[in-house]
Amino acid sequence: MTDEPESGVHPKNKLNSLSGKEWLYFLASVEGTAYPVSGPESYGHALRRVHPSPKPPQLMRRLMEFFTKPGGWVLDPFCGVGGTLLGASLCGRNAVGIDLEPEFLNVYRLVCGAEGLAPQISVEGDARHLAEMPEVAGRQYDLILTDPPYAGMMTRLQSGEKKKKTGLDAPTPFTQSSMDLGNLPYAEFVSVLRDIISSALPLLKSKGHLVVFTKDLQPTVEHHNMLHADIVTSFRQISGLRYRGCKIWYDKTVNLYPFGYPHAFVANQLHQYILIFRKETS
Repeated sequence: MTDEPESGVHPKNKLNSLSGKEWLYFLASVEGTAYPVSGPESYGHALRRVHPSPKPPQLMRRLMEFFTKPGGWVLDPFCGVGGTLLGASLCGRNAVGIDLEPEFLNVYRLVCGAEGLAPQISVEGDARHLAEMPEVAGRQYDLILTDPPYAGMMTRLQSGEKKKKTGLDAPTPFTQSSMDLGNLPYAEFVSVLRDIISSALPLLKSKGHLVVFTKDLQPTVEHHNMLHADIVTSFRQISGLRYRGCKIWYDKTVNLYPFGYPHAFVANQLHQYILIFRKETS
């Protein structure tokens, strides 16, 4: 960057506190990581793995460092075992997380204690009612960063890494609650998720970002099951929200298996989609 100021942060940069070089590296469409799942750099992964899909706090920190400035506020309507909340603590941001399952929130607090991190605000409840929660409402957020269920993926018979490792194919739903979005049929899930994001949008600052993780399901005869595409299509119906593009998170710790061999192609999904939207109106 030829016009890089001595501080490394452009004076017109209102989004983050990154230098031009740091900004550039973030723009790569593929984010390949191999974060440790044991030892001090795992940030309590042994505890957090009670959740079927715990996100690495380091990855959430990296996203927050691009989409917020230090001291900014982040909302996670589906915080699980607290990957977003831990990431916020690692980079000097403030966060509020919501989850239906009290066990997940207890695990998050245990990890905070083990890691010597001050807990962020965590709320047990249904994200459908986030605007009515006093811990959530009453402030404006710089970023909504969340990893919701991937429709009913976890309620299906498991044919992936779990079955290969254990020989068991029983479904592993997040919870047994009928309020859990992960227990909803595909089309209803997409609709309810859109309604929750719509209800959260008034809490997001103008020009603030919404960042959503998702993963496709295996295609069926009835539907392509490209969940990321259906979420983008659905969210484009939300007034004032604009889709800005996506990054692919390639998790190098996921193993390859010869699914379908020797009969048919079955993709090994080693990646997830990080969908990025921006609020364009006040």
